[in-house]
Amino acid sequence: MPSLMDTPDFSTVVAQRRQRIEDALRGELPPAGDCPSRLAESMWYSLAAGGKRVRPVLTLLACEACGGSIEAALPAAVAIEMIHTYSLIHDDLPAMDDDDLRRGMPTNHIQFGEATAILAGDGLLTRAFEIISRDVKPAAVAVACCVELASAAGAEGMVGGQQADLEAETTPVRTVEALEAIHRRKTGRLLSAALLMGGRIAQTSPQNLRSLQIYGESIGLAFQIADDLLDVVGDAGKMGKGVRKDSDLNKLTYPSLLGLDESRRRANSLVDCACEAVSGLGPQAAHLQALARYIIERDH
Repeated sequence: MPSLMDTPDFSTVVAQRRQRIEDALRGELPPAGDCPSRLAESMWYSLAAGGKRVRPVLTLLACEACGGSIEAALPAAVAIEMIHTYSLIHDDLPAMDDDDLRRGMPTNHIQFGEATAILAGDGLLTRAFEIISRDVKPAAVAVACCVELASAAGAEGMVGGQQADLEAETTPVRTVEALEAIHRRKTGRLLSAALLMGGRIAQTSPQNLRSLQIYGESIGLAFQIADDLLDVVGDAGKMGKGVRKDSDLNKLTYPSLLGLDESRRRANSLVDCACEAVSGLGPQAAHLQALARYIIERDH
């Protein structure tokens, strides 16, 4: 069965949105001279390393699906990619996941040292909120986006999920409900924020925002299941990072708890839920639905 990324319309849409994001990212790092050159280089090293750009693409697609424009949503898309990149830099540190490779390249701390890597992550985190507060219009929407992103990335969201994930290495969770509680925060909240910011910028209805939230929560869990499956059956060359590390770290994952087949079934069910949630948004929702399918079809 061909991948949805091979479908001309969808692959073209995603490629075009990614290119807009890449162009915007280049212009949003601190100007030369205003930031120590080594810090700027470290920030750009990880930001420019590529990746699927799923979160910023979701921001653009959600805004479009709700009747807004790409141009209006670009600052929020750039910001959420900076937040995501900062989290990867810090995740890879020796005190966290201790990874040497990211996207087929040496991780930031291997390339620049731990201290600069930490500061690069801090710089990207704070730059994200500067961009939203400065460039998202009107001001009330910018405030709402800042609150959305800060909550999703902070102690009640991604950072809290990371802490719970660390604790689970020594005090393992035993149920799928406990595992999902971790990943709703660690992965799902940021994906939901990407969509909700796009919807808020389009100034859509509360009902549509709720639809986007359900979609985001569902694909957040599906995305994590796909990652867990790839860690078991994926190819390190395609993924650009090490595989089969979860079992080495004694992490409870969906495959270890449910098995491969049930994990795949659960991921498909979550994607069905996501697609149903946005079905009322109109024709543009088709791109969100296709992206949801891609999340569980990807091989890296």
